[in-house]
Amino acid sequence: MSHALAAVRPRRSVLFMPGSNARALEKARTLAADALVLDLEDAVAPEMKLEARAQVAAAVRAGGYGRREIVVRVNALGTPWGRDDLAAAADAGADAVLLPKVEAAETVSAAIAALGPKPAVWCMLETPRGILNAPAIAAASPRVTALVMGTSDLTKDLHARVTRVRLPLLTSLQLCVLAARSAGITALDGVHLDLDDDAGFAAACRQAADFGFDGKTLIHPRQVATANEVFAPAAGDVDWARRVIAAHADALAHGRGVAVLDGRLIENLHVDDARRVLALADAIAERATH
Repeated sequence: MSHALAAVRPRRSVLFMPGSNARALEKARTLAADALVLDLEDAVAPEMKLEARAQVAAAVRAGGYGRREIVVRVNALGTPWGRDDLAAAADAGADAVLLPKVEAAETVSAAIAALGPKPAVWCMLETPRGILNAPAIAAASPRVTALVMGTSDLTKDLHARVTRVRLPLLTSLQLCVLAARSAGITALDGVHLDLDDDAGFAAACRQAADFGFDGKTLIHPRQVATANEVFAPAAGDVDWARRVIAAHADALAHGRGVAVLDGRLIENLHVDDARRVLALADAIAERATH
């Protein structure tokens, strides 16, 4: 198995938790989300920033989050809190920091210089300039491991309308996936704000999965189960992946470079995708046992 497949980490459900809410930080230890974003930015009022930073740092140090990936969304470097947020997240041992409103590779470089050797960096794309510079942002450093769509701010900046099928955002969503795939990193879809619209949320998850996103950012624990289901390989997909690999191996054993499975031509590219599906399914299954 390649290094990339061996390092597969499920990021189906990435739940934002307000850093100023101690009860939320405690509850997060029991939730089935693949990753938690402990938020010091939008979810925290200015007068609560320092207290939230200390609270988040203490929670990360205390641990107890199991295999959940712990990410701290910091305030921008240009704010009074950004530089100290980065230092606190790195010192506490967060898995990654999430940079808001990234518009250029230089923003990533400045954050990494402030962070030191750890942790990884995730970048939010939530402005038109950020979307247009997505490839450069994704490739700014090997430390960048995820691009995160900020669809609410982007919709506002585009002067677009909120529609159920998100037509005004489709170009931006696809540019995010293209940039992430070109750099070999994770792409995460934006949040769904209507908590009473379960059908709309599920449809948005399916749309994002169809586009190639690895998972979705969430604003409430009730959204976790649906995201986990939609962004995981279905049982039929796993079975098909196993059959693809077996059919191709049999073809190679008989001196053929391609195989035919249920009337469909199977080539190397299908085998690569099948291995990716199995690696993700295995990683999810392993997580469920811990």
